[in-house]
Amino acid sequence: MQIDVLTLFPKMFDAVTSESILKRAREFNKLELKIHNIRDYTKNKHRKVDDRPFGGGAGMVFNCQPVIDALLKIKSKRPKTKVILMSPKGKQLNQRLVSQISKHKSITLICGHYEGVDERIKEYVDQEISIGDYILTGGEIPAMVVIDSIIRLLPGVLGDKDSNIDESFSNGLLEYPHYTRPAVYNKRKVPDVLLSGNHRQIERWRKHQAIIKTLSKRPDLITNIKQLEI
Repeated sequence: MQIDVLTLFPKMFDAVTSESILKRAREFNKLELKIHNIRDYTKNKHRKVDDRPFGGGAGMVFNCQPVIDALLKIKSKRPKTKVILMSPKGKQLNQRLVSQISKHKSITLICGHYEGVDERIKEYVDQEISIGDYILTGGEIPAMVVIDSIIRLLPGVLGDKDSNIDESFSNGLLEYPHYTRPAVYNKRKVPDVLLSGNHRQIERWRKHQAIIKTLSKRPDLITNIKQLEI
């Protein structure tokens, strides 16, 4: 997957892309990540990228010129790239949306700032995405969330190809509890069924536990009766 990121703070991406899964994805040539400094596309000597909003109001607004020029340059090389603007006004990110995005070979993420972006930028945007109903300083952290969430779905990125099958939200439920050695710790014992070797019973237990967790913590995730079938 090719990912281009338009940002005012390129160095923010150094830490998350040089460790863990993202580092592995780049080393295995599963991810080609290019960070673009929006200021490099400005046409004024002060590299200014924002200005006061027409009509008045608080704060500053992202200029359209540097962002659009950057997008046009990217699209000249990757015309089918999916352009996503990180914005609190966007569709809220969930696992279903992550799965949809992961099917694209090329995506371009715009990290918003200030009071928002010039509306003309959105003429080049395919989708606006938010990671939650709260405000952050900029779109860099949300962009990192999107990158991490989609890259781990690419074949060959995770160590175990089945690692993401039963994760929370992958089937509409929260994930079941996990245990590992020792089997007994401070008189607290691992459930017998997990030590039984009976895979059918283990599967049923895990589904039952997933339902219990979801009903108690996130009942809003239950959308149909089939999710409750064991």
